[in-house]
Amino acid sequence: MNLGLSGKAALVTGGSDGIGKAAAHRLAVEGVAVAITARRADHLQAAASEIEAATGGRVLALPGDMIDPDQVESVVAQAASAFGRLDILVSNAGRSAADHIDNMSDEVWRDDIDLKLMGAVRGARAASPHMRKQGGGRIINITTPSGKAPGGGTVPTSVSRAAGIALTKAMSLDYAPDAITVNTVCIGLIKSMQHERWWQRSGPEGTLEEWYEKMGAKVPLGRVGEAEEAADLIAFLASDLAAYITGTAVNIDGGMSPVV
Repeated sequence: MNLGLSGKAALVTGGSDGIGKAAAHRLAVEGVAVAITARRADHLQAAASEIEAATGGRVLALPGDMIDPDQVESVVAQAASAFGRLDILVSNAGRSAADHIDNMSDEVWRDDIDLKLMGAVRGARAASPHMRKQGGGRIINITTPSGKAPGGGTVPTSVSRAAGIALTKAMSLDYAPDAITVNTVCIGLIKSMQHERWWQRSGPEGTLEEWYEKMGAKVPLGRVGEAEEAADLIAFLASDLAAYITGTAVNIDGGMSPVV
């Protein structure tokens, strides 16, 4: 299916690994000029070079930290200047922080909300003026189904992601007059670098794929999802085919979440 994205420009935060990298790759395949940002410059450049080589697209590595407002402004400005436009923002930057509430310090809470929630706020605030100049755009926030139905031992991530879902709805209404749609993709069990790090820290027995198979037994569809499957959904929401979809929170979790 031709998504009609050729000639557009995107910024993907947290774009050096996992879902962010897969989203950047998928957008580049569709002919989108893509800037990716993350904190580790060498790792980010390696990802950009890999995506360019695989797709023949234009991929720009812009190191930055979504916790720093000045760096966010700079990254967005560099992307818009390099491409002459900015149509798509994928706010994917995040890290795993989940435990019993008694085990989480104020510092952990502040850092999690600052990165996941305020990072998305900063990105949208910097990107929206460029989208308005073109008569519209797409913002896709990455959250999780636990933001809708949190379980025990999931704070502060579930709370930050719940705020991200609420932010998506509020943003969609604020930006609707500018033809900027805002949606969130709620990521369930999807193969990612975070899961690989958990596997490595657990002193694993067997292979990573065997570990994923064991995790997949908990999923109604019987497997862990692929990052590319999340990227396909992100690309669709970024396209003109999704022009009448805004303010939605879409689960991609193999049916695990108890809520829609």
